[in-house]
Amino acid sequence: MDLQVSARPGRGCAVVEVQGDLDMATSPRLRDTLQKLVDAGDRQVVVDLAGVAFMDSSALGALVVMFKSSREAGGRLSLAGVQPAVRRVLNITSVDRVIDIYDDVPGAEATYRPSAV
Repeated sequence: MDLQVSARPGRGCAVVEVQGDLDMATSPRLRDTLQKLVDAGDRQVVVDLAGVAFMDSSALGALVVMFKSSREAGGRLSLAGVQPAVRRVLNITSVDRVIDIYDDVPGAEATYRPSAV
């Protein structure tokens, strides 16, 4: 399955929806999308992984790099809808101890405060 990555406004955050496998060939697209959001001033980001059944170490690295980038910019990146195989990778590598993981996007959105305008 080809990777599909799209971003949309969420409640108090931007939501990046990902569909397909995240591997060495596709993870740069996710990283680029996340970097564009951070560069555009979106500091609160939820990555919806409900449509991702496979993730390799390059995708894991991209998420960790973007987590750090977001944090350094004063923001926060979290994950939602993580499938069992992907959750196993996050657990084995202890990334789940660093990046917040929620059952679904609404659960993640509930932890973000809307930006003051």
